[in-house]
Amino acid sequence: MNKANLPIWIAGAVLLYIGWIAFDMLRPASGGGAGAATSISAVRTAKVPVLVEFYADWCGPCKVVGPMVEELSRELKGKALVIRINVDEQPALSREHGVRGIPTFIAFKSGRETGREVGGIPKEKMRELLGL
Repeated sequence: MNKANLPIWIAGAVLLYIGWIAFDMLRPASGGGAGAATSISAVRTAKVPVLVEFYADWCGPCKVVGPMVEELSRELKGKALVIRINVDEQPALSREHGVRGIPTFIAFKSGRETGREVGGIPKEKMRELLGL
């Protein structure tokens, strides 16, 4: 490398860095966005029991219990709130709630955690967590 070309190399590196920053800022944000953050904040203000499932799309047990969780959500409409949070899209929420394995089910009443189960559980156990 010729010392005379050093300013050109530095300018190229700076332009590449600026381009990378611009690309990163312009791409859509990954994850659940405001919807997931809003839904988890509903845990604190909900008048009904809340069941939060932390899952991932690649998780086998999560795929098995996913349809049951959605069915439970429909069955308990108005009696309880069921929220699903993808740990790959919301890693900060997962850390905040101490999620170490998936699926993890956490039940809340009046904003306080009342129960927790890790692993695939039957729908009856989900109802039990909610106290219903």
